[in-house]
Amino acid sequence: MSNAAGDINDNTKGIQVLLLAVLVVAALTAFGMGVRHGLHGNLNFIHFVFSLFFSINLLICYWEACLYWRRGQIAQRAEYWRSRHQETGHSPAMAFLTSRVPVGQLLSPAVWADVWAAYAHFDDSYTDQGSFGFNADIANGLTSWIPTVILYAAYTVNFLPATAAGIIGVMLFWQWVYVSSLYWVSFRLSGRHQRISARDMWIYVWSLNFIWIAVPAFGLYVSVRLILDGNYQLLGI
Repeated sequence: MSNAAGDINDNTKGIQVLLLAVLVVAALTAFGMGVRHGLHGNLNFIHFVFSLFFSINLLICYWEACLYWRRGQIAQRAEYWRSRHQETGHSPAMAFLTSRVPVGQLLSPAVWADVWAAYAHFDDSYTDQGSFGFNADIANGLTSWIPTVILYAAYTVNFLPATAAGIIGVMLFWQWVYVSSLYWVSFRLSGRHQRISARDMWIYVWSLNFIWIAVPAFGLYVSVRLILDGNYQLLGI
């Protein structure tokens, strides 16, 4: 593997990973809100929630694509983050998020695959290409960006009949609820929760995955309403 991923950890120049992620999500969310306001002259809280959620998912889709592209090197990088944790005592996740990405490597798969190498400290299934979590995230990254973009556009500019958007939403949101719930179950039944502290489990496993259950569950409600109502009134359009 290129040393690019390793180099970011000690780089004093570039953009902090967490700040970069926030800026990307903020820009994508603001774009949708701005277009909506320009077209309809108003803003809507439900539209904001899904603009934010879809923006986060689009960023994560890229990270998951990087997981696929660099899948053969995750185990090696996971060992790096484990050794770094032993040396410093710092959480690999926070160490990665507070590291800096050189401007020339902003789109480098070698850099963003480290999201999963660092997360493997909490769930080592990401070092196993046959595991459920590994393949579920790759599948999400390679496929869910398409319906995500479609729904983001439909909720913003109303280019699809509400019924069609509702049907796409039911399919997309249900698979998120189902897969995220199944990941929780597999994490528990495999005993992986016993290998990390209760604090790390709640912060990095339960809380993050709860978002991918709670928001899509609300998305199911919104999608059903779009189908039954036949309009976007729930979204303020």
